[in-house]
Amino acid sequence: MKAARAWLAAIALGLLTGTANAGLRLPLDQADLQPAQRHATQTLIDEAMATLPPGFVERLDRTVRVRWRTDLPENAYGRAGLDTLDLNRRLLPGLTDGSAATQRTTRPHGTVRQELLATVLHELTHLYDRARLWTPDQTQVLMQCRQREQVLGAVGLPDHCRGQTARRFTLSDDPRLLDLAGWPQRVGQRGERETLNAQVARSPDSYELTSPLEFVAVNMEYFLLDPTYACRRPSLNRYFSEHFGWQPQDRAECAPGYPILNAGRDFGRTPLVTLDPQRVYEVDYLFAEANDAWASRWGHTMLRLVICAPGRPRGPDCRLDLDEHLVLSYRAFVGDVQLSSWDGLTGAYPSRLFVLPLGQVIEEYTKVELRSLASIPLKLERSDIESLVERSAEVHWSYDGDYYFLSNNCAVETLKLMRSGTERPELTALDSIMPNGLLEILINRGLADASVLDDPREALRLGYRFDSYRDRYQAMFAVLRERLALPQTEVEDWLALPAAERRRWFEQADLRASAALLLVEQAALRRELLLAQNELKRRYLGGRKQRDSGLDKADGALQEILANSGYLSRPAELLEGDGYGLPQLGEWKRLERESGERQARLNALNQTLDLEVRKLLGDERRRELEAIEVNLTGIRDHLQALHKAGGGLVLP
Repeated sequence: MKAARAWLAAIALGLLTGTANAGLRLPLDQADLQPAQRHATQTLIDEAMATLPPGFVERLDRTVRVRWRTDLPENAYGRAGLDTLDLNRRLLPGLTDGSAATQRTTRPHGTVRQELLATVLHELTHLYDRARLWTPDQTQVLMQCRQREQVLGAVGLPDHCRGQTARRFTLSDDPRLLDLAGWPQRVGQRGERETLNAQVARSPDSYELTSPLEFVAVNMEYFLLDPTYACRRPSLNRYFSEHFGWQPQDRAECAPGYPILNAGRDFGRTPLVTLDPQRVYEVDYLFAEANDAWASRWGHTMLRLVICAPGRPRGPDCRLDLDEHLVLSYRAFVGDVQLSSWDGLTGAYPSRLFVLPLGQVIEEYTKVELRSLASIPLKLERSDIESLVERSAEVHWSYDGDYYFLSNNCAVETLKLMRSGTERPELTALDSIMPNGLLEILINRGLADASVLDDPREALRLGYRFDSYRDRYQAMFAVLRERLALPQTEVEDWLALPAAERRRWFEQADLRASAALLLVEQAALRRELLLAQNELKRRYLGGRKQRDSGLDKADGALQEILANSGYLSRPAELLEGDGYGLPQLGEWKRLERESGERQARLNALNQTLDLEVRKLLGDERRRELEAIEVNLTGIRDHLQALHKAGGGLVLP
């Protein structure tokens, strides 16, 4: 056993140190080549060597013979062995006479010659990667030891792991690269990695998604050859630059900020906005408290970006710029109206990162679902905040995963985003799949500042807490009980009464009681709308075949809204076949046009749906909604009459 460990250590030392003053050598096998063919090939080789980072050339201490082969598959440009780089000879004539430089191809890099250059870089990257890896068995042991060290620390590691985890990772086995590439550590699985890559949107070449090895090789092509790579994939560009201590000189100027689509429900305004990381003051863990709904019994995890108003210096006052704040919320994209518990367990719903206005999120939870929100600042360095914002924008454009209520839910997705977005080692060992559990761990480990909630009044004033409207409704109901001697004790019991039964008390109300009635009846309307929404979820699609043909207009409007609104959570739909990664200025006009057209269509459909949607409800639910609206009109008329008759309105 000791001998085996010594042998492994010797291999590791050799891999890390290499031979001094050595480097990559690419001699050309000139057999059967004419002078012009040799010259064209050597020019290609020289260009590849000049394109590679100096550290790459120095570390890959190997002689790799370049050959033209006739036995490669027709669609293959090349492949590499241990000490050979083979190119497809059918491409040699075009390289020799120069036509390859103008001959277009369906491959990502455009021309045949550019694809040949990319192939040389791609295959050499494989050699670089493999040269610095151990054998598969040794690599597996190493990865397991490294993961156990991340979770447990150095204490308690098995004997065969001690001394092994200090090995420097290369590229395709580097945990940081895997996080950025789309194979993150699985939460709750003790360091295991995801097996499928869900960063499927806006990819330069889908081949990168097949394995970490191919991801590295494909992205090295773009890192070295595409001047816009740093703008399109800034996190990966930073990784490669830091790994090699070098970056290409030919780089495009990146526009400030990142394009995102605000998925707010105001279809009358443009959803396309620029997210500027310099204006983000802090990032909060935004937690919606649990309720009795099946999918919400553990709360909901979100991130709140505290964004300063234009022109305001970053500082605590930015917390008052609520209209500027955005919420990052992983949610199941439900494209068929129904929300099925079974589908949520089996991953039938896409998991997407929604960017929402804070005001909408506050209203959604506190007024409609009657759930309080806690906004707890995360203890992040300035660089962490900016990289997290950057990573959020990248994921917004690339990610389309599967939502599982119990294993890949909002908490799991948010933790993955925080890990890849900050590279904070403290986050690596966190392992909670529940929103409330993750919050507790973050607080206990000093990563979130829960002291902002110690003074409830101050927390409300400064926006660290947004209380459920339930307490306000109960306070108003206490006024009603006092003034009208109502038999109910809780506001929920009052709201559960039919609207017509509540109406018979209205004439007895004075100014104060009528004002309270108005507020509580508005709560009744929100409650009924939520029940109506749930009714649609239960019966809409299930009863489609049995519905009356008179519902076709409402049905069509709702179906079109569902079909057309998906782009708000998967913005890559707007730029299919155009570019990769974060959109650049050249794609901005198309983005504006496409999003504007979609938004105008959604606005028109929404207006149609407002007129027709009640036809989708059952008769009882529709009559109750109409009765509540009659109640609200009656209360307002009663208030107006009382005001005219007897002086000022005294609000409770």
